[in-house]
Formats: sequence, structure tokens, C-alpha cells
Amino acid sequence: MEWAALWWRVLPPLAGLALLVGIWALATNGQGAFPTPAATFAEAVKVFGDPFYRNGPNDQGIGWNILYSLQRVGLGFGLAALVGIPLGFLIGRFTVLNRMVSPLVSLLRPVSPLAWLPIGLLVFKSANPAAIWTIFICSIWPMVVNTAVGVQRVPQDYLNVAKVLSLSEWKVATRILLPAVLPYMLTGVRLSVGTAWLVIVAAEMLTGGVGIGFWVWDEWNNLNVQHILIAIFTIGAVGLLLEQALILVARRFCFEE
Repeated sequence: MEWAALWWRVLPPLAGLALLVGIWALATNGQGAFPTPAATFAEAVKVFGDPFYRNGPNDQGIGWNILYSLQRVGLGFGLAALVGIPLGFLIGRFTVLNRMVSPLVSLLRPVSPLAWLPIGLLVFKSANPAAIWTIFICSIWPMVVNTAVGVQRVPQDYLNVAKVLSLSEWKVATRILLPAVLPYMLTGVRLSVGTAWLVIVAAEMLTGGVGIGFWVWDEWNNLNVQHILIAIFTIGAVGLLLEQALILVARRFCFEE
């Protein structure tokens, strides 16, 4: 029975992938400029055969480009978590702060993340910190909003018990709010890391240097469509792995059962 359940979990994704490759093969059967799945796969074997080569600052393997992008995402996302999660707790806990900060969040959250990139370039005078700044500003909003909503949905009875027991604000936050808010907070983290990985590709296209986004743009300048397709699938695979890792963390810390 377990094997049957596993099979039905694996079969649909494989069927969907096979359907995509089949449509791709049919669409490129006319020997046009777009590469076929077989040619792209053969090129991918070469690319990943030596992913960490170095032939200069602007000619490095795809492995180095992925690692540089992940490093920028990690720094920007980590800073956003350090600021956004506590801010979400404060907004959800204190009504006055909520009324003061919520309009600012509503005003700034819809702004395109790439609109913040020129501000980062102006302030930091360098492409790398500007890209990290862009990741920070686009990652912070889902964590702020979801954490605040989670705090606001904590049953009032829990807080009334805290008042009766004369618990300090720190104990209320750590003993009552945190376990109840954790699912909301982790949902915000998942949304934030997905957004961060999307934005870093576009930011690196604009700023240059080393990174998977720059690698895509550089291959476009070289008219190497096969490498662009390889990068697209690689970006999707890395994003999927990041999301699945956070789903596992969310299940590990779920208190509902």
C-alpha cells in the first residue's frame, strides 16, 4: 500500500514533465532556431560536467553563478527576517503601532522590487550590496504581514490568561504568541524566499558581475539559447528545492497535531 501511494505521488509530476518535453519536441521538430530537448540535454551534460571552472572574473561555471546568487539571497533574506519578523510581532501586538506602520506597509509593498535597485546603487555605490538591498526590501513584506496577521488571530482567551498570571511581555511573546504564530510566520518565510529568488535573477541581469541572472544575460548576448534554457530549468529547480526545504521546516514546527 505504501508503494502504491508513493507511486501515485511520483507518477503525476513525471507525466507532467514528459508532457512538457513532448510539446517542446513537437514545437521544435521543424529545425527552427529554437533548440530541441535532445540538443539542450546534451549541452546540459557538458555544462554540468564541469560546473566550477574559472576562466576569469566574467567566465565561470554555472555552479559558481548559482552559489553567488544564493549567497546574495541568503544575506538579503536573512536581514529581512531579522527586521521583518520582530516588526510583524510588534505590529500585531500593539494597536497604536499597527495604525502607524500599516499604511506605510500598504504603500510600499506593491512597489516593484526592481524599482528599489537604483536606490541601492545610489546609496551603496556598488552592484553587490545594491542587489542584497533589493532582496531585503522585497523579502521583508510577506514576513511582516503574515507574522502580524498571525499575532492578531491569537485567541483573546490566551492573552486573558496571561494577564491573570501577570506574565511579562517577553513570556507572552515566547510562551503564547510564538507557538501560535509560527505557522503564519513560516508561510511568510516561504513567500519571501520565493520572491527573493525571483528578484535576484532580474537584479543580476541589470547589475552584472557573477550570478545566475548575469549568466542568463551573458548567454543571451552570445546568442546561446541552449544555455538560457538550461539556466531557466536550473533556476526553477533551485527555487523548488528552497521551497521544499522550507515546507519540511514548517511541518517540523507545526503544533496543530
